[in-house]
Amino acid sequence: MDVRTVGVEEELLLVDPDSGEPRALSAAVLAAAGREGGDVQQVFESELQREQLEFATLPRTSMDELGEEIVRWRAEAARHAERLGAAVAALATSPLPVSPSLAAGERYGWMAEEFGLTTQEQLTCGCHVHVSVDSDEEGVAVLDRIRPWLSVLVAISANSPFWQGRDSGYSSYRSRVWGRWPSAGPVELFGSAERYHEQVSAMVGTGALRDRGMIYFDARLSYTYPTVEIRVADVCLDPAATVLVAGLVRGLVETAAREWRAGLPPVPHGIGLLRLASWRAGRSGLEEQLIHPLTMRPEPAADVVRALVDHVRDALEDSGDARQVEEAVAALRKTGNGALFQRALMRRTGSLRDVVAACVRRTSGGG
Repeated sequence: MDVRTVGVEEELLLVDPDSGEPRALSAAVLAAAGREGGDVQQVFESELQREQLEFATLPRTSMDELGEEIVRWRAEAARHAERLGAAVAALATSPLPVSPSLAAGERYGWMAEEFGLTTQEQLTCGCHVHVSVDSDEEGVAVLDRIRPWLSVLVAISANSPFWQGRDSGYSSYRSRVWGRWPSAGPVELFGSAERYHEQVSAMVGTGALRDRGMIYFDARLSYTYPTVEIRVADVCLDPAATVLVAGLVRGLVETAAREWRAGLPPVPHGIGLLRLASWRAGRSGLEEQLIHPLTMRPEPAADVVRALVDHVRDALEDSGDARQVEEAVAALRKTGNGALFQRALMRRTGSLRDVVAACVRRTSGGG
C-alpha cells in the first residue's frame, strides 16, 4: 500500500545561553543561514516574534528519516545561533519573563494593530504536522473524523508549564495563549469540501482576518500543500517526541480516511465538549485525567493515550510504525513530556535559568 507522507514544522525559541532569557535574533540567524545558501537557506523562516525561528522538514514516508531531519535542522539552528552568542531551545513558552519583539513586515504590523495585546504577548512555539491527502474532499472527511482525538496530542506534547517567570498551573499553557486568536480552536463538522471552503471564505469575509492564512483551526486544509495540517501540539522538547506525534497524526489521518471510505460517520461531538477536552489536556498534560475522546468522560491519562494508539493501530501496522510508536509511548510513560521534565528540574534546582539551560541541551537530543 502507498504510505502517506508526513512533514513537520517546528518553532524554536532563541535564548541567551547564560541568562536563559529570550533574544530577538531571528533576522540575524536567518541572514547567517542565507549566506550559506542551498537547502539551509530554504529551510528556516522567521515567525511572528523575533525571538522565534521556524524550520520545516521535507515530506517523508519514513519516520526514521523524519527524525534524522528534525535532529539535523535543530542542530543547524543551534550552530547559527551560537555564532551570534545565542542558543535554541525547543520550549513552547519562555520560562523566564520576556517582552516579545514583533518581527518586521506589513502582515505582522497589521496583526499588532488589529489584535493588540494578543499579538504583543503571543510568544509561543508549536509543532505543525502535515500529512498528505488525495483531495480536498478526503481532507475534509479526515478533519471531521479526527476532531475528538486532537486533545490527546496536546497532552502528549505539553511543554509549556511556565509563563512570564511563574508556574502557569498548566502543562501546555501555549495552548491557552494560542486560543486567544479569534479563529483558533476546534471547529464544527463540515461534511464536504464545499462547505469547508464556504466557511473559510465567510470568515475571511468578515474582515476580522487578513486572509486565509489566519485560519487557525486545530486542524485545517493546508493552503500551500496537498495536506491536512494538524496544529495543536506544543513544540516537543525531545526530537523523539516529535516523531511520536507525527506517527500518531499519520495514523489518525489514515484511520479517518478509511472510515470515510467505509461510510462510517464522524463522532458528532459539539465544539463545547471539544473545547473542554482541549482545556483539560492543556491543564493536566499526562498527569491526572484526560477526557476520553469517545465517551467524553474523565479517565486516567495513560488509558486515554492507550485508546488513541488502539484507535490507529491498524494504520500503524500497515505503515510500519506500530513498534516505533509503542516504544515511544513506553518511553513517554517512563520519562514524561516536556512539562514534567521542566517542573521536575525546577523542583530540584529552584532556577528557571537552569531549566532553560537543560532544555537547550535536550533540544538536539542531548541529556
